[in-house]
Amino acid sequence: MQIEGIYTPVITPMHDDHSIDHAGFARVIEQLVGAGVHGIVLAGTTGEYYAQTTAERIDLMHRTRELVGDRLPLVIGVGALRTEDAAHYAEAARGAGADAILIGSPYYAVPTERELALHCLEVERAADLPVMLYNFPSRTGVMMGDEFLDRVGRNPNFCAIKESSGDINRLHALARDYPHIQACCGIDDQALEYFAWGARAWVCAGSNFLPAEHIALYRACVVDGDFDRGRRIMSAMLPLMRTLEQGGKFLQCIKHGARLAGLPAGPVRKPLRELNKDEARALETTIRTLQTSVRQIERAANGARATDRETTNVRTAHA
Repeated sequence: MQIEGIYTPVITPMHDDHSIDHAGFARVIEQLVGAGVHGIVLAGTTGEYYAQTTAERIDLMHRTRELVGDRLPLVIGVGALRTEDAAHYAEAARGAGADAILIGSPYYAVPTERELALHCLEVERAADLPVMLYNFPSRTGVMMGDEFLDRVGRNPNFCAIKESSGDINRLHALARDYPHIQACCGIDDQALEYFAWGARAWVCAGSNFLPAEHIALYRACVVDGDFDRGRRIMSAMLPLMRTLEQGGKFLQCIKHGARLAGLPAGPVRKPLRELNKDEARALETTIRTLQTSVRQIERAANGARATDRETTNVRTAHA
């Protein structure tokens, strides 16, 4: 499976009583499809899977496949503390029609690399689907290092890794030593560097509410190979990325951003709590400034392309 483009780890909208807002979820999916994202990731941490019951998770798998249809690839997260539970979710994902599954390290267990590899291989066997690994050692306490990658990399289903370690040397190692495992950016403030090193995919929660801006960076770097424009877009996005990656309230910011975009995000589930008024106002200002800057960059690029086309047409007419 080729993972390419902007993959959105979709939020799970909630009613005020913290029950799942299924109608709102359908609206979010339609917004993302209409905005042109390239894939949907269900049951990532952005979707609050850890705060959902087994029944809720499996129900959302089937609902999401029905909503997305065959319009976009669907990657379903199967994270769980117990290997048996993760395998159960993997079987359910296959039954729901997932195109791939997302496997991370069980939180708190802190397995060795060999133990983690055996865990992932057992979960993969339960689904027999392409796998996107999820390396997030600051949350799980475990790095998917060389021993791990050497073991699972022999299985062709392990085709991609969402790399969220924040260690730029990991990007270099993946690009150089594991080219058969697609490196997907999972740390927002390094997206430009990932694209420069040949990555072609970005799993980015901010695309829930700023899909056009995230697609603009992907298009500049990967499609057009215009890293000068890419640097300008990245510079405009960095204040938001710093807030998300370093602010300590990642999910709360994502849901507040979705509400600002007119989406039915609803509250976060406990144990998390909402942003305070000052945090919300600061985020709103950051988002507005980002949108204005990226629009200006894109308008300038579109104007330059139009001028180039006119020049080419004139030259062709005179030839």
